[in-house]
Amino acid sequence: MRRREFLGSIALPAAALPLACVPLLRDDAHERIATLAGDRRSPDEVARDEAFWFQVQQAFTPDRAMINLNNGGVCPAPRVVQDAMKRHLDHANTAPAYVLWRVQDPQKETVRAGLARLFGADPEEIAITRNASESLENVQQGLELRRGDEVVTTTQDYPRMLTTWEQRARRDGVVLKKIQVPLACEDPALIVKRFEAAITDKTRVLHLCHVINLTGQIMPVRDVVRMARAKGIPVIVDGAHSFAHLDFKHAELDCDYYGTSLHKFLFAPHGTGMLFVRREKVRGLWPLMAAPEKLDDDIRKFEEIGTHPMANFLAIADALTFHFGIGPANKQARMLYLRDTWAKRLAASPRVKLHTSLKPGFATGVCNVEIDGVDSLKLSEHLWAKHKIFTVAIVHEEFQGVRISPAVYTTLEELDRFCAAMERVLRDGLPA
Repeated sequence: MRRREFLGSIALPAAALPLACVPLLRDDAHERIATLAGDRRSPDEVARDEAFWFQVQQAFTPDRAMINLNNGGVCPAPRVVQDAMKRHLDHANTAPAYVLWRVQDPQKETVRAGLARLFGADPEEIAITRNASESLENVQQGLELRRGDEVVTTTQDYPRMLTTWEQRARRDGVVLKKIQVPLACEDPALIVKRFEAAITDKTRVLHLCHVINLTGQIMPVRDVVRMARAKGIPVIVDGAHSFAHLDFKHAELDCDYYGTSLHKFLFAPHGTGMLFVRREKVRGLWPLMAAPEKLDDDIRKFEEIGTHPMANFLAIADALTFHFGIGPANKQARMLYLRDTWAKRLAASPRVKLHTSLKPGFATGVCNVEIDGVDSLKLSEHLWAKHKIFTVAIVHEEFQGVRISPAVYTTLEELDRFCAAMERVLRDGLPA
């Protein structure tokens, strides 16, 4: 779909669009945008406006022959982002050595500025990476740690990041300590106390998720950072499931390092990520792949990954425009509304356990559900085999459940079908 057609098919607030784009809109879309621009409704009211979200849904190209409730893994990009990436890739192939390095590489600075604006940071603190794992491993592998130095994290942190610390333990002799986070925790002070209790005079860094990928639990990052900073300990934050999902700025976390994937809830191309490093911390952090000495103080040293496609990175700009167009607060409210739509319905059954709090401020649109007496792995397999509902089973040493993560293109009718399938299992059990 061309840009003119896309802008005519989705109602975005006029303030979010470049002025040069407005004349391109069809009259009906322009009138709708003018109406939304003057809309004084709260995000909670917008979250319930199905006419608004129908237009958002039409911007995507999902396979509606299935119901994708595993957007926490990878989200689809809207059509405008897909088209931008294809356009940049076609351009690169006209003269690769020239276009990649002379034309497209400098254009990344526009993307860097856009990400910095969304995160509330200095562009010189933002590196563009390929995913959250690459972002976080730049920090995990780049910190100067010696034998006996301690790292404190949680048992529910992302497996790849735990694996990275475990490798440093084997290679360098660092000591990895994991605290437990209660399920559906609604006591932030308890989490802070557990981190603090694990700290000793050998602790060199704390590592935690902003949002736990297993359950959608929001962690009290700012409180942990404040406690740790008083002890001179930096904090690494895994933001893979919070960025462009929650409406926040870096100042609300105040962490030293933050890594995220952009192909989740920002809806950027697959294989895009972001790393934030506090300006004064850049020099002291070694990049994952070697960079020249002249880049020691430059955030771009974390982008020295050799020849790679620029198209994915440049199309992040279109994903940012789409995100700002919907409105970050509206997007967060819609995600919570979708979660509550199915979770509250199923929670009416005494056999349903939600491993995620539904109280405001404690979790995102991601939610983990378990049916008492039903194997979660088999349940997830049944939902796909029988109903073509794609989910992911979470089998953790501390709990099990099925993670449900819709996105803004998910319809209420799809969630109704999911609930009906779950209610059938509650009534009849899984087929033999």
